[in-house]
Amino acid sequence: MKGRSFYLFFTVFVSGMTTLAVELSASRLLDPYFGTSNVVWANLIGLILVYLTVGYFVGGRLADRYPRPEVLYGITGAAALWVGLVPFVARPVLLLASRGFATYSVGLLAGSFVGVLLLFAVPVTLLGFVSPFAIRLAMRDVRSAGNIAGQIYGISTLGSILGTFTPVLVLIPNIGTRYTFLFFACLLLLVSIGGLIRARSRMVWVCLAFLLILLVLGLLSRRTLIKPATGMIFEAESAYNYVQVVEVGGTRYLLLNEGQAVHSVYDPDSLATFGTWDYFLAAPFFNKPLYTPDQVRSLCMIGLAAGTTPRQYTAVFGPIPIDGVEIDPVIVDVGRRFFAMTEPNLTVYTEDGRYFLTHTQAHYDVLAVDAYRLPYIPFHLTTHEFFAEVRDHLTEKGVVVINVGRTDTDYSLVDALATTMNKVFPSVYIVDVPETFNSVVVATAQETRAENLAANLPGITDPFLHNVVAQAAAHLRPVEGTGPVLTDDCAPVEQLSNLLVLRYVLQMH
Repeated sequence: MKGRSFYLFFTVFVSGMTTLAVELSASRLLDPYFGTSNVVWANLIGLILVYLTVGYFVGGRLADRYPRPEVLYGITGAAALWVGLVPFVARPVLLLASRGFATYSVGLLAGSFVGVLLLFAVPVTLLGFVSPFAIRLAMRDVRSAGNIAGQIYGISTLGSILGTFTPVLVLIPNIGTRYTFLFFACLLLLVSIGGLIRARSRMVWVCLAFLLILLVLGLLSRRTLIKPATGMIFEAESAYNYVQVVEVGGTRYLLLNEGQAVHSVYDPDSLATFGTWDYFLAAPFFNKPLYTPDQVRSLCMIGLAAGTTPRQYTAVFGPIPIDGVEIDPVIVDVGRRFFAMTEPNLTVYTEDGRYFLTHTQAHYDVLAVDAYRLPYIPFHLTTHEFFAEVRDHLTEKGVVVINVGRTDTDYSLVDALATTMNKVFPSVYIVDVPETFNSVVVATAQETRAENLAANLPGITDPFLHNVVAQAAAHLRPVEGTGPVLTDDCAPVEQLSNLLVLRYVLQMH
């Protein structure tokens, strides 16, 4: 009896672990196509809870009607098969979703999203059967019902704790999302097979066939790309991102997650990117004239990515000390391998940008923040308190420059950031980067004037830098101060981002 109870509790433990592992791995399955915004998480968590609720109700009724171990292990075996099949069945749907992002097709995007989430309905609902079924099988005396139920749910929760951390910290970074699904599916299948052997059920052969199917799929999919892209030379999954490196016409691009935004550019034959990075070079020239390039002596880059901005600053201003902060070590490795991020004057810190500022005593002439890529905007890098921390790390003539997403007609997010910065810094400016969905917001430690940018042009002899500063001066826009002030307590950047994207997509139709 004790052996039977132990194996039943072990089944509950593995089932609880698999349930949370599926939820965490599902988020990584969706990341390359739908991103990691709160909307995605809310939909995913909400539907998972719906599926579990259905599983608890139906599983309890089924357990009362068929209170036999072989039924439980047949259910866990079927759930395991579905868990293993999810990444393979989802792939064609996710590719359709990718097309929806690329073409801004509302119907295709929404349909794909719903389709992927429905894929989890069967396995998670079946996993919801396990706890009520286990309680019914373990029950021998109604007087111990509370104790049995408490043990079952406690053991299930312990498994869920392990299922929360194992995929994120161990499996996904090392074997990828697809094999993480397969790992937990095969583990649950082995438990199911063991239970069916103990129950002397012929269904064991069915579960062995399930296990063979998953092993074959795993072997056949070893070289399958997660998300194919033209010119892709590298892809990887980290604890934070799905990372792609694409090379087109000799130029390399770093893509993260949804792949619609470029996070770094590297052309070995050209310093110019013809994008937002170029305009970061203009930021210090908002200082009072005559401000010359030799006065730029240090840079801190929060959101280092693959090092495009440090490369440009080193080439233009010389080997000045640069501190680059990037939370994802895989991206840092990609920068060194594929983007020539090997400048000896660049010191890389793999940690959160705000944490870095809180724990450093350094001061900088330029502090650049490039963590604003829709829809992934860390709210703690947008607030009044964050910019107060930034101000405390600027030199007397220091400037902060940030990159913010927008559309041709919707500047709500840019205005919110500019308004917030205006509460901390004496002067704030907006430069709309032409032919992009980005604006650069610059704030200065001293009170300055917009005219300074053009007035500093005579002291700039480098042709590339001169052109960048001239272009920045031509695309200046006043700060209207109409946006909300973002704080650590209230920073609705997710809502602003979601509305911005939604309005743009609807405008396209």
